[in-house]
Amino acid sequence: MSMACNSLSLFSPNYFIPLSTKPPAKHLFSSHTYLPCNFSQYYNSKREFPLPSVASIPYQPINVDYLEEEFGGHGVTFEGIGDNCVAKMGLENGSTVNLMLPSGLISSYKAPMWHGGKVELLHTSVSEDENGGAVIQGGVSLALNCSSDGDDEVSWSPCNWALRNIRGDAQESIQVELIDRDSENKIEVKYVVTLKKDMLSSELVVSNSNSSSLLQLTGSIVSHLVVSTPDATYALGLEGSDFFNRSPLLTNFALVPPNFGQKNEFGLGQFLGQMTLKGLSSGWGARNQNTADDAESSPRESEEEMEGEEDDNYKHLKEQMSRIYTSAPRYFTIIDRGKRNSVGVGREGFDELYMFSPGSRHEYYSTYSYVCVGQSALLKPIILGPEEEWRGLQHLHNPNL
Repeated sequence: MSMACNSLSLFSPNYFIPLSTKPPAKHLFSSHTYLPCNFSQYYNSKREFPLPSVASIPYQPINVDYLEEEFGGHGVTFEGIGDNCVAKMGLENGSTVNLMLPSGLISSYKAPMWHGGKVELLHTSVSEDENGGAVIQGGVSLALNCSSDGDDEVSWSPCNWALRNIRGDAQESIQVELIDRDSENKIEVKYVVTLKKDMLSSELVVSNSNSSSLLQLTGSIVSHLVVSTPDATYALGLEGSDFFNRSPLLTNFALVPPNFGQKNEFGLGQFLGQMTLKGLSSGWGARNQNTADDAESSPRESEEEMEGEEDDNYKHLKEQMSRIYTSAPRYFTIIDRGKRNSVGVGREGFDELYMFSPGSRHEYYSTYSYVCVGQSALLKPIILGPEEEWRGLQHLHNPNL
């Protein structure tokens, strides 16, 4: 059994990951040490949960000078931050992206606007942990679990990304390709971040090299979109989409208010401690102990109240909300009337859409001034046959040029 960034659930605790000793061409590292993923464990609501901290993960130090020499000249520069690194992608039209290595977190996407300026489209919160390290939450991140049963049982999550290649130029588009493998070289995941003049794309390519076992994928590409306040924010195009109300998705980089769900029109606080979705374990749960205790002391919502059909094509996101849409359109729009801008959200390969709003009880332009979208496979896993490949993708489109 392969145990690397492992768990019986979607997100694992501090297992250590022995990465492949067979790196591809132009690989970021020549060797790897055992590295923990620090994914949140959700299925035991009584467990202590560590805050998701990038700085607390002891990644191998990155040689920034090597990156500049080997990969420079494509509209990408590299900047060291402690033992980590930021790949800064920039186009001549003003679009920029900051991609953190080796975590794979996209911490910034600034897009040019019709008025000639640039606007940050992603929400990222940086705080300090008890050891003085930087705790980073928000942005665009990947939460994926790969598992299989049988003689070749595997439960693994990619979490230590290595830079494989950079293509393109600053005139048209820039593409950064990251890669991670399990310890047995049975699973390979490529994470490709592409910046175009009017779009940021995050693409996953998962390969199952096992010749006899099925591979099950569960997870999401999670994006925190910055807004003035959820009270001024709307989702356009979701009318008629079936949904399930579920407790928030907790990942290394998820940003969720500690009191979320205590007073919600859907009664989310009454089932934040639930551990399964229709019998399927996934990465949902309560990080806050008080919230979990409140959930256990209150009666559960009925199944009818936990699911429904969206009846509003101009969905106001002012209330606390945590949902999985199972029949949402492949493309919809988030509109912020406070900032007078919008973001188009598209997906390929994923059938489900995760949407989260912290609600409007917080200050404008504050820590919780965002809404969260996730291209997901949480209720229904994606199944890969032996030696098959799967591709999933998220687009964040800037229509404001």
